[in-house]
Parts: sequence; structure tokens; C-alpha cells
Amino acid sequence: MEHRLEMQFKPLHELICSLHTYICRKSYKKIDLGLVWAKETQQRLKPELADLLDHSEIDYAWKLTYLLVHLCPEEDGAGFLGWLEGMSAGDLYELLAPYTHQFPESLGAFRSRTLTIFSQWQEQYFRDMDPAILEALREEDRDRRREQPTMKPEAFVDRTTNGLVFEPAPGMERLVLIPQYHFQPVNVIYSFGNTTICHYAARIYLGEEDFLSTHAYRMIRSLAEKSRLKILRYLHQGPRSFIEIFRHLQLSKGITHDHITKLRMAGMIRAHFEGESLTVYSLREGALEQMQRSLTAYIHQG
Repeated sequence: MEHRLEMQFKPLHELICSLHTYICRKSYKKIDLGLVWAKETQQRLKPELADLLDHSEIDYAWKLTYLLVHLCPEEDGAGFLGWLEGMSAGDLYELLAPYTHQFPESLGAFRSRTLTIFSQWQEQYFRDMDPAILEALREEDRDRRREQPTMKPEAFVDRTTNGLVFEPAPGMERLVLIPQYHFQPVNVIYSFGNTTICHYAARIYLGEEDFLSTHAYRMIRSLAEKSRLKILRYLHQGPRSFIEIFRHLQLSKGITHDHITKLRMAGMIRAHFEGESLTVYSLREGALEQMQRSLTAYIHQG
């Protein structure tokens, strides 16, 4: 690994992740919190904020919001709001310019909208969120920091992110890993200049009482379809692109993508990235062994 690897976490990270989860409507069926969480959250919001978020998109302006959060020296939402309120449009340009050459039409309007969304979301949702979520994320961050020096960087990234590979790319100098809860089991990956940031699904499941975790069940379910088994057997020959897998399965692109997504979220295959671009998939054989151990332990427990 040629780039520097860093672990980060602060409550501000989960604030933007929770917002991302609510705004990204097309992902409600994929995430663990699901449509029920989205509907319950909407009922907690005032009509003005609900309408504003309904007209928000995961676009380049939203990517810049993630960059703002990354560059903010403050730890939480209140600190972020105070910091951003003190920034002029010129200040924002000077801050962001080293990382991007694309800007909203009006940085002043972008700043005002960001302040409105974050302040109202902080007040109407995040402030009263279960504190166990942030504590679990802090514990995850502490555990990974302790583990990091004991592992090779590639193995550490694979284990931490449940199967992501960040290939060396021209100009890439830093990879920042940040645990997140709301968007599980999906990850959020953005590149800014020499820095790639991955908000990875931390596999935190509050209140679980069953011996097998949600993630273990997801691994088992991911294999209950012959086309997915066919993908795993195909990837045993070596890394393959989406188009190669699509041609091998001879199914529609939509169905092929759905099968790959199920395997990715279960951690059964690796997704290889160059910056934000996903290039190929490969077999994650250790996941098969992990699933077998979990299932065997469950059966023997009885």
C-alpha cells in the first residue's frame, strides 16, 4: 500500500451519515434501518425540513458537504455550525480549492443551505438519537486503532471495511477510514485530490440477542441463490469486472448488479477501487471460512 492509512471518528461524521441515509431514498431497501426508519424519522421532522430534504439529492454539492465535514476542525454538529457560520464565500473557496475545481454556482447559497439543513437536522433528529450509537462507533474506532499496528495495511483495510480494496492510484496519498452506523451495510466513498475517504459500515447491531449476528445471517442468505454461487466460482479464477460477470451469468445487468450487491454487502467478495471508481471484484475466501465457523459454533451451541 503506497498511500497513508488513517482512522478517524467524531460525532459530526455520523451526523452527515444519518443525513445521507435519509436523503438517499433509493437505498432504503438496501440498508438495515430500512423504510421503517425513514418513515419514523419523517414523522419527527417539521414539514419545512421534510420538504427541504425531499428536494435534496446525492449530487456533487452533497459531495462538497462531505468535504466540508472532513476539513472541519470541530467534533460535533454545534461546532460545525459555529465554524461554518464564521466562513465567508471567499473563505470557503480558499478552503475547498486545493481539493476540487468544481463548485456550486453560488458558494454563499451553498453555505446558507448547508447551515439550514444541518441545524434543523441536529435539532429535530440527531440531538435525540440513541446515545448508544455514538458510543458503539467510538468503541469501534478505538478497537480498530489498537488493531491497526498488528496487521499489514491491506489486510487491515479488508477486515475493517468487510472487503474493500483501494488500489494505488496516481496522486493518491491518504486513505481515511471512518466507521458509520446509519447507512449499513453500504459504504460511502469519496475522493478529494490526494485523499480518499471511506465511511465504512461498522457492522454495529444494537440490541441483538441472537447468537448469530445480523451480518452472519446476511452471509448465509447471500449464498442461497445459484447465480451467486456461480459468481463465486467464476471469481475463484481471478478478479473480474462487472461486464465480465454479466456476460458470464447471461442475465440482465440489473439482476447481475443485484446479485453482486448481495455478495458485497455480505462480505463474500472484494470490491477493488481506484479512487471512487470500482474496477473489479475478487473472491474473498476468508469470508467463506468465517461463515462456516459462525454456523458451526451456532449449531454446536445447541
